[in-house]
This record gives sequence, structure tokens and C-alpha cells, in this order.
Amino acid sequence: MARVLALVGFALASLASVPAPALTINWDRPTPLPSLELETAAGETVGLDAFAGRVVVLNLWATWCAPCEREMPTLAALQAAFDPAAVRVVALAVDRAGFAELESFLAELGAHDLRLVRDPEGAAARALAAPGLPMTLILDAEGRERFRHAGYADWSTATVVEAVGELAGVTPARPDGASDGI
Repeated sequence: MARVLALVGFALASLASVPAPALTINWDRPTPLPSLELETAAGETVGLDAFAGRVVVLNLWATWCAPCEREMPTLAALQAAFDPAAVRVVALAVDRAGFAELESFLAELGAHDLRLVRDPEGAAARALAAPGLPMTLILDAEGRERFRHAGYADWSTATVVEAVGELAGVTPARPDGASDGI
């Protein structure tokens, strides 16, 4: 399984045309993450433990980031392929914009089903050593980092959907990533 997942990660890198230094695969060595404080639209502060028990695709982004804007619909398609109880795509806005502006931005891109949290001061990006935006981490159900990708990627490809499903131990509800409107 580890070899298959490593090959999937390599295929993702090839599909996204990303230089090797921007890609880190650690399927075999889960890495604990630092504690993060993320702000919700309700004004609460939550950590990644709020998503415990499911695979999390954590995407760091901003409204001013052109590659982030291009990537959001692919993240929405990835979320559409899974029940949020098994896989949750979390859009972590490293942006000073308020929730109304962030939600409107995501809605315009068709990405309103992503779980939106924000970190207007960038503390999470610093704690995660993000080299820039976008940056996406895939966390296992125990909250450990299994995959890290810096830069744009198409998260809706069958290869990615299958790999995330395998990590979550579930079959994608919609393997093509197509939304059924729910």
C-alpha cells in the first residue's frame, strides 16, 4: 500500500507540473502537527482536533492569491466526492478579509461547501512552515500530516480522489468528483 500511495503522490506531482522541491510525500512517516488556533465564522477558536476521526485536506489560501483562486474549484470537486464525515476539505484563509467576503469569494468559485476557517495573522502558516500560497496538507484521521504540496494542484483528478479515499478507508461517493448538488 505504501508504494502505491507513493506512486500516487508522484503522479500528482507530475499532473500538477510542480518542481520536486515543492512536493513532500510522507505516507510512511506520519508527522504530528503543531497546535493551531483557527477562527470560525461563529467567532470561535478551534484546532485541527475539531476534525478528528476523518481525513482532512487542509488548504492554506488567500483571496489575493491567483493560484489559490484557480485551485478552489478543484478542492470543491474533491469534497463533493466524499461524505464530509469521512473526508473534510478545510479552506484555511490566511487573509485579513472578513468571513462575509471570504464566503462570497468561495461561492463565486463554486467552492461554498468547503469548511471555511481563517487565520488573519498568519500564525498557522508560520507554524506549518508554509513556503507560500497555496499550500495543501493531507492529514490522516489521527490528525497527522501524510502529504504536503506547495503551489497549485488539480485536486479533482481521479488519482487524487482515489488516494484520499484509500487513506480514509472509504470509496468515493462520486469518484469523478462531480457534485450532485447536495
